[in-house]
Amino acid sequence: MTHRKVLADWLWPLAVFAALAFVRYGTAWLHAFGPLARNANHETRWALPHRLQQLGVPHGVAIALFKLPRIASVEQRDAVAHDSIWRHPALVLGAVGIFVYVGAEVSIGSFLVNYFSQADIGNMSERVAAGFVSFYWGGAMVGRFIGSALQQKIRPGNVLGVAAILAAILVAVSMLTFGHVAMWTIIAVGLFNSVMFPTIFTLAIEGLGPLTGDGSGLLVAAIVGGAIIPELQGLLADRVGIHHAFFLPILCYFYIAFYAFVGSRKKTAAAR
Repeated sequence: MTHRKVLADWLWPLAVFAALAFVRYGTAWLHAFGPLARNANHETRWALPHRLQQLGVPHGVAIALFKLPRIASVEQRDAVAHDSIWRHPALVLGAVGIFVYVGAEVSIGSFLVNYFSQADIGNMSERVAAGFVSFYWGGAMVGRFIGSALQQKIRPGNVLGVAAILAAILVAVSMLTFGHVAMWTIIAVGLFNSVMFPTIFTLAIEGLGPLTGDGSGLLVAAIVGGAIIPELQGLLADRVGIHHAFFLPILCYFYIAFYAFVGSRKKTAAAR
């Protein structure tokens, strides 16, 4: 039985990695190549993969195939009688970070077709513009591999902060320019979006112990920002134009940079 236990201990990390990789990169692949799956009549040729993605099947399959190990330190509910997720600033600020990150990413992605169709930006039809959206989501897919490698050498908070600052700069350049410069700078934002969600999530739940489950639930609920912030940007676009409405995602990225460098740092036990 000893050799079986050793083998199991060795295989567990591989199984967990495979499950997370499938969820993270599989859905990114569908986002990246989804727009290319439409024909001239805007009908999806790859209907089945998209329906499966919408139903959350990739996530369900990953969870069903891999039995993740139990972590005793996050299941001791009797240890949290006098504690609350709201007493952990890094978690609460991280939830706001998830809210604005998802909101910024979805806002940009949702406006790209209309943005590229503008005469002073891409001056192209909506069908052609939809093809360029794949580069935005494709950048997010590629960036996840690069970000994972960088975080093996550099503190995740620093990677997150630099990515947020560069994303804000790219959006600002797109706002202040026209033509292909405005197009490709906004597309390049996807590359830096890639590391934000997993890094914010990890920094926010770090050290929560038995509250990890509740904290994760709060962070997952914060993705509602993807439904709210795009609406706010739409209202802003009606007043100042789609070109300058991207000012809202810039504010979101500034907040993420603040969280990366300041808000995510845990207080010492003595300070608490």
